[in-house]
Amino acid sequence: MGRDAGHRKALFRNLVRELYLHGRITTTEAKARAIRADAEKLISKAKRGLAEGGNRVHAQRLVNAYLNDKAVSKKVFDEIAPRYTERSGGYTRIIKLGKRLGDAADMAIIELVQSE
Repeated sequence: MGRDAGHRKALFRNLVRELYLHGRITTTEAKARAIRADAEKLISKAKRGLAEGGNRVHAQRLVNAYLNDKAVSKKVFDEIAPRYTERSGGYTRIIKLGKRLGDAADMAIIELVQSE
C-alpha cells in the first residue's frame, strides 16, 4: 500500500470502522480486499461472544481494541453480529466499479451482506 506498518494499520482500522458505521464504503479494490478479512474476523469474534457459553466481555474488549471506538463496538455486538447468527461466514461483498478517473485505480464497493 506504500505506507509504513503503523500508517497501514491505522488506515485498515479506519476503513473497517467506517464499514460498520455505514454498511458500505467505496474504496480502491486493493484496500477492500485487504480489510475484508479483518472485518469478517471481528464479526466472528462478536458472534462467539454472543453465543451461549461465550465470554462477551472478552470478545467486546478484543473488538474494541481493534476498532478503538466503543460506540462502533457496541453497534457490532447489538446490531451487526446478531444479524449473522445463522451464517457461518461471508459477511462482506466486494463489487468492482471500474477505474477511477484521476489515476485509473481499480475502485470497488465493500458492503456488509444483508441477512436473507
